[in-house]
Amino acid sequence: MTVKDILDAIQSPESTPADFAALPLPESYRAITVHKDETEMFAGMATRDKDPRKSIHLDEVPVPELGPGEALVAVMASSVNYNSVWTSIFEPLSTFGFLERYGRTNELAKRHDLPYHIIGSDLAGVVLRTGPGVNAWKPGDEVVAHCLSVELESSDGHNDTMLDPEQRIWGFETNFGGLAEIALVKSNQLMPKPAHLSWEEAAAPGLVNSTAYRQLVSRNGAGMKQGDNVLIWGASGGLGSYATQFALAGGANPICVVSSPQKAEICRSMGAEAIIDRTAEGYKFWKDETTQDPKEWKRFGKRIRELTGGEDIDIVFEHPGRETFGASVFVTRKGGTITTCASTSGYMHEYDNRYLWMSLKRIIGSHFANYREAWEANRLIAKGKIHPTLSKVYSLEDTGQAAHDVHRNAHQGKVGVLCLAPEEGLGVRDEEMRARHLDAINRFRNI
Repeated sequence: MTVKDILDAIQSPESTPADFAALPLPESYRAITVHKDETEMFAGMATRDKDPRKSIHLDEVPVPELGPGEALVAVMASSVNYNSVWTSIFEPLSTFGFLERYGRTNELAKRHDLPYHIIGSDLAGVVLRTGPGVNAWKPGDEVVAHCLSVELESSDGHNDTMLDPEQRIWGFETNFGGLAEIALVKSNQLMPKPAHLSWEEAAAPGLVNSTAYRQLVSRNGAGMKQGDNVLIWGASGGLGSYATQFALAGGANPICVVSSPQKAEICRSMGAEAIIDRTAEGYKFWKDETTQDPKEWKRFGKRIRELTGGEDIDIVFEHPGRETFGASVFVTRKGGTITTCASTSGYMHEYDNRYLWMSLKRIIGSHFANYREAWEANRLIAKGKIHPTLSKVYSLEDTGQAAHDVHRNAHQGKVGVLCLAPEEGLGVRDEEMRARHLDAINRFRNI
């Protein structure tokens, strides 16, 4: 039995759930990995100079044991997120520490503590096997996966599963991720694949779409409402492109910050009107590595008011971190909210606390999304309210180059990876709906 037999079954319109259940599992499959014995390969190098193409490998690996509440999924396509870049350059620390700690929690978790880490936190594919206790999914189901892995044995996670003490990001803090021909997930990571999308289009939104939904729309985040002025950093990027769509779909007013005319045009094509090209306008929020420039905050705030008719920002969608955070706190209106889900320019944020406490602003930490939030975000994709922002697709063999492009910010929107899918454009089940939304689906492709 080989993965080709699995692919043949997926591509055959006659295949039934019984056919998939009867398929023998292969002994091994191809997967994108980083190696434990190479964690020091970039020691002493600047972050920018660390090259994922040197640390990412395409290996043949054994199929993991399937446990209770789990599923093995044939992965047709995946995508590259920043966490895969961080894993590949071993920053801010090696992910093998996550796998070692997870491996110590119980006997079954020992599977994850290996000398290689199969990475990737998105997938679109077909269920092959389910473990004991799984009733909602069956072999043959076409699915996407969100990346929240939880145990839920503690009471802490039962109002919001993101608060589970054993919460992990699949493919980053666990092994057997989505950049592979087969992946191992918890069954409560699975969601229906949107029928009007191809495999690679369906794989692209997962992590970033769910993250943006919680951070901006959910009551666990900013609780965005109609009319809100929403400042979105990196508004054409992987996260920002979904935040921009949520703001527009929810009746808010996105103020999109981008770094080039090309990225500004992407935002306009999504329907945004208020756009700031921070490169063209020359904002420098830091005088040097240790000193910020409040005059630049004020210049930035003045520009925002020009675009909003004199109003300040209700919500800041923050993810750059250190470079922008002082400005974000400053420009937020009295009683407004800064939500942060990442720190791609540095984790040690600095801001003038007078502008926070005296103006009763709030900073909310937001990390990925719980199952319900991820399900709602995926439902909006399936209904054609929010669209994938896929710009380019790579082969599994070229994942290193894909990660390098994301690391160097040489991409727009999301970058996809074909795993088992032999070519782009496969897996569409609802051609009529697709035709209605084709321009929006291809928006990031046509740049």
